[in-house]
Amino acid sequence: MHDAGRASSPSRRDHPARQATTSSSTTSSPDLDATSGSGGSGFGPKLLVPVLVGPLLNPINTTMVSVALAPISRDLGIGAAQAIWLVAALYLASAVAQPTMGKLADRFGPKKVFLTGLVIVGVAGVVPEFLTGFGGAVTARVLIGIGTSSAYPAALTTLRQHSARIGKPTPPLVLGALSITSLVSAAAGPPLGGALIAAFGWHSIFLVNVPLAVFGIVVSALWLPSDRLRPRNDDDLPVLQALDPVGMLLMTGAVSALLVFLLDLSAGLWWLLGTAVVLLVALVLWELRATKPFVDVRLLARNGALSRTYVRLFLVYLLAYTMTYGFSQWVQDVAGYSSDAAGYIQLPAAVVAGVASFLVARRTAVRGPLIAAAVVPIAGGLLLLLLHTGSPVALLVLAPALFGVPQAFASVSNQAALYRVVPAEYIGTAAGLSRTSVYIGAIGASSLIGGVFGTAPTTPDLHVLAWVIVGVAVAASVLTVADRALARAVTDRTPSA
Repeated sequence: MHDAGRASSPSRRDHPARQATTSSSTTSSPDLDATSGSGGSGFGPKLLVPVLVGPLLNPINTTMVSVALAPISRDLGIGAAQAIWLVAALYLASAVAQPTMGKLADRFGPKKVFLTGLVIVGVAGVVPEFLTGFGGAVTARVLIGIGTSSAYPAALTTLRQHSARIGKPTPPLVLGALSITSLVSAAAGPPLGGALIAAFGWHSIFLVNVPLAVFGIVVSALWLPSDRLRPRNDDDLPVLQALDPVGMLLMTGAVSALLVFLLDLSAGLWWLLGTAVVLLVALVLWELRATKPFVDVRLLARNGALSRTYVRLFLVYLLAYTMTYGFSQWVQDVAGYSSDAAGYIQLPAAVVAGVASFLVARRTAVRGPLIAAAVVPIAGGLLLLLLHTGSPVALLVLAPALFGVPQAFASVSNQAALYRVVPAEYIGTAAGLSRTSVYIGAIGASSLIGGVFGTAPTTPDLHVLAWVIVGVAVAASVLTVADRALARAVTDRTPSA
């Protein structure tokens, strides 16, 4: 990421070791003492537990529902094309809420934003118990998307601010653990969802969020550093200027119009695409004049490596979620496996994702892992072409396991690059935008699956998805191999303050 580092590298005076003050970097502060491990690294368990617990909620909810689509469809009498809205609703809400929550964390502090999000998640878990039917389930998914969107931007903001406060770089394995937690939870979602559905019915995949949210609230309230200790970069600005609500609204409108258009391409809602383009142009023009832009378009324009990071995330997760949701529906509706069996078939993917992410988390070079993340899905897509109703279980297990590799490599390496090249005051919003790229890819996957499967999946439909996966993976491979910025290792392990 050499050109990115050159475009946005901090000046010498911005180094956290120089910027940390005596009062905020000594261990006299109870909040700071609470985050220090026994080894005095400053990144002890009391900091890491809430930082790692929060970001697992969104991934586990995004994939847990994949094995619930078939039983929900049967119970509520809806088709596959309608059921996919349970997937799309969370992604649509998350795509808009992630950068918004990141901006709020940058301004008001990550702890406040994170706790608020957890309360929303807990409420969402019980919504289907009171609003029965498909509408209640969709409402709960929207609320889960909004609530869980606070976790990832808040986590990166917390780590960046804590690193600056104590004058120490964030250890690579801490950043890697953030990705590993998200990846493993996403991969574990299908088997967990299958087990819950088998034991308690599909409502349980919503109710499980209640104890998870309560646990997160307790450990975060007790152990996360107080927002009073964070660096303050925009106190001299009025709140409205610092938050840029006009930019937020324009971004929300553009993303919402685009994603709703993508959700049902067969409907031919071209006016939504036109609306998205108009709002995007308006967003760019507004942000060029904003004092504290919600989306720093100047940074994106001069920092080509950062912009390409977002594109890579979109492509890889378009592939990954096309596989996750398409394969899960086919395994149940065509191959004849139950929800819990379909989840267990995808359990090795969790193991592969965890091992692969751990192996790459200690590395500073990003080019090799990102090339692998683009190339491996080619083999995975070709493997899907071999599947049919009589395929052996070993082949059914291998197919999703292959897609654990690109998710692990892309998540860890892209996160490491983003963390190091983005200015500290923009880290929350930038982290949120990276997740928006992921969710747009997921929405694209939902649209693709809904268009190909229609009311019910078939084996030829699965093979159509396989060819699409191969084509997108080839495009991602070309983009990654040709990116000269990836030729150098990311060697700066100390983030700017």
